[in-house]
Amino acid sequence: MPSAGIVPRRAVQLAALFAMMVAFTAQLVGALLPVIPLFIAASVVNLGLDLVLQHKQPGLLAVLGRIRFDVTVRQLLRDMLILVGLLHIDGINPLEEQAPLTITLLLFYGTHFVCQAVAVLVRRSRSLPFVTRNIDASALRLCDAPPRILSRQTGRRLLRFSVPTTAGMMLTSITTDAYWGGIGLAVSLALSAGGTLYLSTWLLPMKRVANEKQALEWLDNWLAEYQPTVGMYFSGGASSAYQANMWLSTLAALDGNPIIVLRERFMVQKIEATDVPIVCIPKVANLMRLEHSTLKVLLHPANSGKTSQILRIPSIKHAFTNHGESDKLSSCNPYAKAYDEVWVAGPAARDRYQLADIGVEDKDVIEVGRPQLAPIQPYAGAPVGRPATVLYAPTWEGWDGNPGNTSVILAGENIVRELLADENVRLLYKPHPMTGSVDPRAGAANSRIQAMIAEANAGRSGTRPGPEAAAELARRTEELDALTTSAFRKSADELERMRLQGTPQEGRAAAVDAAVTAWEAAYWNSFPQWEHRVITTARPGIFSCFNEADVLISDVSSVVSDYLTSEKPYAVANTSGMSEDDFRANFPTVRAATILTPDASGVAGLLDAVRNPEQDTLAAERAELKEHLLGPSDPPSSVRFNQAALALGTKADERRIRMESRLSGIPGQRSQDDVNDARTAGHETSGASDTTAAV
Repeated sequence: MPSAGIVPRRAVQLAALFAMMVAFTAQLVGALLPVIPLFIAASVVNLGLDLVLQHKQPGLLAVLGRIRFDVTVRQLLRDMLILVGLLHIDGINPLEEQAPLTITLLLFYGTHFVCQAVAVLVRRSRSLPFVTRNIDASALRLCDAPPRILSRQTGRRLLRFSVPTTAGMMLTSITTDAYWGGIGLAVSLALSAGGTLYLSTWLLPMKRVANEKQALEWLDNWLAEYQPTVGMYFSGGASSAYQANMWLSTLAALDGNPIIVLRERFMVQKIEATDVPIVCIPKVANLMRLEHSTLKVLLHPANSGKTSQILRIPSIKHAFTNHGESDKLSSCNPYAKAYDEVWVAGPAARDRYQLADIGVEDKDVIEVGRPQLAPIQPYAGAPVGRPATVLYAPTWEGWDGNPGNTSVILAGENIVRELLADENVRLLYKPHPMTGSVDPRAGAANSRIQAMIAEANAGRSGTRPGPEAAAELARRTEELDALTTSAFRKSADELERMRLQGTPQEGRAAAVDAAVTAWEAAYWNSFPQWEHRVITTARPGIFSCFNEADVLISDVSSVVSDYLTSEKPYAVANTSGMSEDDFRANFPTVRAATILTPDASGVAGLLDAVRNPEQDTLAAERAELKEHLLGPSDPPSSVRFNQAALALGTKADERRIRMESRLSGIPGQRSQDDVNDARTAGHETSGASDTTAAV
């Protein structure tokens, strides 16, 4: 059933389309009768409505384009109706006055189509076979992009440049003097012709960027100069960028020269602030150039359809790191056996792969811990003198329709209702960003939960931080945005962004870390400790929420494994339909958790254990489970991760040595030249034997 907000929006869209059709009809009637007031009003409203919809509802007008009633056809029809209207108005001579207007109008459309052709040429000339970030690409002769209205916004350009024409023609309709129509057409023609000439300057050598061949040569030279050794490969949709972003700091800390390899152009701007060089290579043929680079190891935080393409490069060793570990089947995807190694946090994941029996050999599973968990603070005791902070962070519904994937649908509202009923609880609600993307019921439940929290906040009161807290948050936000957000002109294209996002300033990564820490502190200090929070933005991150919380309620997901590093109490909702014993047996990550049923009957006991540590009977099990899931604390995970990367790089070096040995004939292997020489010698010997025999 569609949500309440969708129906009115669709009604408004249909009303806008209907109004446009009415305007066309009124313009036609006003032109033929003629009824000058109706004719003028309909002409102005028709053009104005199209201009507004171009800005507000471009997707709606795209529907008209699919039935061949695009913006060019609509504007041409409007102008033809205006000419028809002028023919029917007394006092306007068709031959002496309207003919020049018609010719000038045709010239205007001629320049419009020429501008459109030039725009296509300019866009093609400004499309490189790759996109970079954090790399000095000035050698590619990058320059600012042309104005959007000339290069990319064909419809808006035509409509805006047509405004003087329509205004002039309307004045002619009122005064029966063709002079005003001529002035309007002259202005429109000048705008169109001038815009075309200006846009053409981007085809001149001074503004023309490197061609494809030159660009690829530059990329090869940059790779040879930078000499990348370890990288992260990522491909996915716009909402999946978090899977790569969680590994940025870990990648940057590795020994060697790191690099990020992407496949989708839009993803370049989805990657968060980092100093690591980023190269996006959409085409497979160009991607293969990495085979001739010094790149030894690629880390893969996610599987995608394009992953198989990079796996075709045998000189690079590939490790699957995943973007989190849980007891779900997705954490044991059979695709994992395509990688050289599978890196997991601890023994639990190793056991999981062997139990799944999906073809991943135990020798290829490497325990590296979870290095990005370092910011999570350890358990500091029960809350004293303040409300207990509960973090409810359910995961999303997944692709398979399993009711045990997320608690939002069956248990979410019950859990939240129980928490809100306790006056000594502050709730932090952070749903998964993909909640509701597959099952509308999850999205609807998520909305109801947020409404419940808003209503509960309205019924609470207490001391609030002073205005200085909000001012501090605003200041920290401004500082953080200045470091992490790139401001671009609206007309900026990929090449302009590449130029602006060149080599980062020295020390930027450390400055970003400090700014994030300061922002998070200012964020939490800007709200009273009794106020519930709904967190759906990227900041504060989930780890910051962990540090703020006294207890976690979640589902079977990587959130549970990560939270265990703090050894704080946690609960997992069981909406799978299993008994509690079967649930614990099937999902080891819940072994040290309080299990909540869909009716949330265990919430009260969970809160008692949080406030009274002597009632917490699972503390020892959490410590044991933490090591089982995440591995030992010594050596630190960052050290083990780096060692694994170096070891896999050594394997890549060893393979290269073996291949070079085979090509050079060592040991006992012949190169292709040796084979050819042997074949030639064989033919010569064969020929000599034949001659001897003949004699």
